[in-house]
Amino acid sequence: MKKRDENSQPEMLEGAKSMGAGAATIASAGAAVGIGNVFSSLIHSVARNPSLAKQSFGYAILGFALTEAIASFAPMMAFLISSVFRSKKEGFSLIKQDLFHIRK
Repeated sequence: MKKRDENSQPEMLEGAKSMGAGAATIASAGAAVGIGNVFSSLIHSVARNPSLAKQSFGYAILGFALTEAIASFAPMMAFLISSVFRSKKEGFSLIKQDLFHIRK
């Protein structure tokens, strides 16, 4: 079996890095749907029972905050994928050396 070296397939690695960063940002679409559901449910609950509007609003803000927290992880993961797994001109970074078991 052929052993991988530092310059085996840099184009494939760059493409995989871009696809991973793009896939990490898909979570933003899910968060947008979740926030829409939270406030849609708030409007329906206030329309059914206006006396519980303050309590329902508190729960809606809590749901919004938790959904937005999940959405904030998506750009963070995309940034990590695109910056940490970055190749250098002289070879792979330390993380890639560990992944490919390259010892100098």
